[in-house]
Amino acid sequence: MDKTEQLLEELTNAYGPPGHEEAITTIFAKQLGDIAEISYDKMGSVVAAKKGASDAPRVMVIGHCDEIGFMITEITSKGFLKFLPLGGWWGHVALGQRVMVLGRKGPIAGVIGSTPPHLLEPEDRKKVLQIKDMYIDVGVKGKFDVKKRMGISVGDVIVPDSRFTVMANKDMYLAKALDDRYGCAVAIQVMQKLAGKKHPNTLFSVGSVQEEVGCRGAAPAGWLVDPDVCIVLDVGIARDTPGIKGEPVERCGNGPSILIYDAGMIPNVKLRQFVTDTADKLKIKYHLTSMAGGITDGYWIHVSRIGVPTIVIGIPTRYIHSHNSIMSRSDYNASVRLVIELVKKLDKKQVKSFTQA
Repeated sequence: MDKTEQLLEELTNAYGPPGHEEAITTIFAKQLGDIAEISYDKMGSVVAAKKGASDAPRVMVIGHCDEIGFMITEITSKGFLKFLPLGGWWGHVALGQRVMVLGRKGPIAGVIGSTPPHLLEPEDRKKVLQIKDMYIDVGVKGKFDVKKRMGISVGDVIVPDSRFTVMANKDMYLAKALDDRYGCAVAIQVMQKLAGKKHPNTLFSVGSVQEEVGCRGAAPAGWLVDPDVCIVLDVGIARDTPGIKGEPVERCGNGPSILIYDAGMIPNVKLRQFVTDTADKLKIKYHLTSMAGGITDGYWIHVSRIGVPTIVIGIPTRYIHSHNSIMSRSDYNASVRLVIELVKKLDKKQVKSFTQA
């Protein structure tokens, strides 16, 4: 494995559901502590600051540390766990999957179960199962006190159990939590690759918390950094699988995604043009995309204080919000290169040109 694969493996294999991101922020700080000043806000987001040729502009590059997961709401008398979702889950992708319950005595393996289809009425078999109708089986039988014997309690969190894998096509990676350990890895590597190189600004690489439950960490992180411009790094939705109509541009291997619209933000148009012009000049393949039904950390950051020119850059990723997602390494490399070149060009004059302020 090269350094990028090692970083993605470490980030994706670590457990970090919303509100419990310390393992990820620790990796983030460890990776950048030798070249940047590390700080945290009171929500737990990690901020790495590296001064270039000038204090300003303040350039924020942010990925979110949390992954989708669950939280225990009830333990039955026989030791089965009822739970609620942390982030967006579709019932069918959760059922039958392995999970790790993060109890006081350490991770406990389990599987998500429900009433067997053989015992359901024919009409019930056609329905999408709801999370409320599922449970987690940690290997209990009879009456079993999971709190005493396993250290499991109501309020403990649960994460998918899936390991980082380089696929047979070496350009393709399979892992949980690529949403958004991709963004964390890019934020880390952009700062690492700029170490010892000139950039006309101060760079802030940020790992935010609780994005999957409403982008809650973005607002305090944005307030702390007080950026003049922000690049949000988050995965896009790949549409290159069977069942998708038309010829979508959101394909693995088609370069970075540049968001033109999502449900929480219309990106700064002049900043977007700056990004596409830079990619064109460098001959970096990219595509424009939109997301009508979701938001990113840009939702809160672009309206922070007096407003922040903000753009979202990602890569097409298959099967997000499930136990196993797939991404392309070539797309990842292109996004790292693009963000580095953007940071190197974001001087006071350029940033001021995005707004009248």
